[in-house]
Amino acid sequence: MRVSRSGGFAGLTHTVIVKGDGSWTQLDAKAKTTGTGKLSPERLDTLRAALKAADFPHLPRVSTGGPVIYDGYTYAFVHGGFEVASDQGSMPPALTAVLDALPPFTG
Repeated sequence: MRVSRSGGFAGLTHTVIVKGDGSWTQLDAKAKTTGTGKLSPERLDTLRAALKAADFPHLPRVSTGGPVIYDGYTYAFVHGGFEVASDQGSMPPALTAVLDALPPFTG
C-alpha cells in the first residue's frame, strides 16, 4: 500500500510505502528515500484490519464536503488496485484508522 501526503504549512509532499511483510519506506517529493523500517507484527495486524475495514472498492474516489482546514493535508491512498483521495477535513473515519496504523511520513 502507498499513501502520499501533501500540503500543510510548508506545502511538502511525503509518501509512505508499506509492503505485505510490514517493511516500510518513507519518500520525499523527489522519491528519495528518507527512512525505512518494519512494523511490529501487532502493528501490521492493526494496519491490515484497518485496510480491510476501509473497504477501498466502496469508498468514494475523492472525499470532499468537510470543513476547510487551512494549511491542512491532502492524502492519496493506493491499495488493492484502488486509489482514493481526501483532504484532511473530509477524511472518512475508515481512512483515519488507516493513517493511524501507518508509520510516520517523516523521520
